[in-house]
Amino acid sequence: MVGGVAVGGGAPVVVQSMTNTDTADAAGTAAQVAALADAGSEIVRITVNNRAAAAKVAEIRTRLRDDYAVAVPLVGDFHYNGHTLLREFPDCAEALDKYRINPGNVGRRARHDANFAAIVQAAIDHGKPVRIGVNAGSLDPELLDELMDENAGRPDPVEADAVVREAMVQSALRSAEAAEELGLPHDHIILSCKASRLQQMVAVYQDLAERGDYPLHLGLTEAGMSSKGVVATSAALSILLHQGIGDTIRASLTPEPGGDRSQEVRVCLEILQSLGLRSFKPEVTACPGCGRTTSTVFQELAQAIEARLDERMAVWRSERPGVAELKVAVMGCIVNGPGESRAADIGISLPGTGEEPRAPVYVDGAKVATLEGSGLATEFMAMVEQYVERRFPAVDSGSANGGAA
Repeated sequence: MVGGVAVGGGAPVVVQSMTNTDTADAAGTAAQVAALADAGSEIVRITVNNRAAAAKVAEIRTRLRDDYAVAVPLVGDFHYNGHTLLREFPDCAEALDKYRINPGNVGRRARHDANFAAIVQAAIDHGKPVRIGVNAGSLDPELLDELMDENAGRPDPVEADAVVREAMVQSALRSAEAAEELGLPHDHIILSCKASRLQQMVAVYQDLAERGDYPLHLGLTEAGMSSKGVVATSAALSILLHQGIGDTIRASLTPEPGGDRSQEVRVCLEILQSLGLRSFKPEVTACPGCGRTTSTVFQELAQAIEARLDERMAVWRSERPGVAELKVAVMGCIVNGPGESRAADIGISLPGTGEEPRAPVYVDGAKVATLEGSGLATEFMAMVEQYVERRFPAVDSGSANGGAA
């Protein structure tokens, strides 16, 4: 459990995100956390990199509760000085729901073990879980040197990349074993081994899953910007999730300057829904269009339906939780339109260019109406609303919350 959110042990895969605000700006950070939670993030990580940041963590938690009525679990991201900050700011240690430790930068030699132990002890004292997060770009140099030397002495040494992967896995597993020896419960440990190259990241997590039973946090770190970052993240996470590997996920996308941080959350939601692992909102099937669909009517209708469903989910999420399973089809011509519309819960098949301007509507596989004219979009959306009301009866908020828990 992370702040009331079940992680691992067969629980649904959890969506995580991270702020990019200065944590010392409590108001700005709380606002971004609330926005990420509103977008669907179920756990949010914040940077705790100095005393100014650590001093504001408790205030951020209070602002989230009082100003936004948000109780999303907060993870503290510690590098280099976590042992100091958790000791000096006990209110920070208590306000956080999980600590993230990177074993590659908690210190060198004797200081490594002492600093690591201090963070683990803080987690034990405050009853918090820990994510041991290994990164390819900040591996423990002593461990890597040790394995490289061993490899060089073999009669048949493997490639350096394979040694790096092994160092990542060993760093995570050795650190987890050390944390348990210090007294941290086995079920309070989550592991991650992130890399920026897809093939390396996938191979490392496959090894990690074979050699341990800890919950795993997946991420292609530094995935990049725009479509490159979205595609690379989707490919990497989908490979592993399809293999049953992964308990929490994050899309580490680089936003455009001033861009929407919540995009990383939406990408994760879409990945999980596309894989059939979770449902967050109704699914709209729409054809890509071709020479038979030079009219923009079906594109505009699909866009309007998506926007309307997103808008209505703000209410339906609590009143009609089952509506996330709804399947809607908005098709552009008679080639695949009728078939896809019948396969959906409710669908419409618009005429293609030059065809008779009549659009049959199908509900649960049966044709129920034919729409035409300028009010077609409004009429179809009204039918969708009626279908939702009939198919997904409203429940009281208490029942809905109980079911969600």
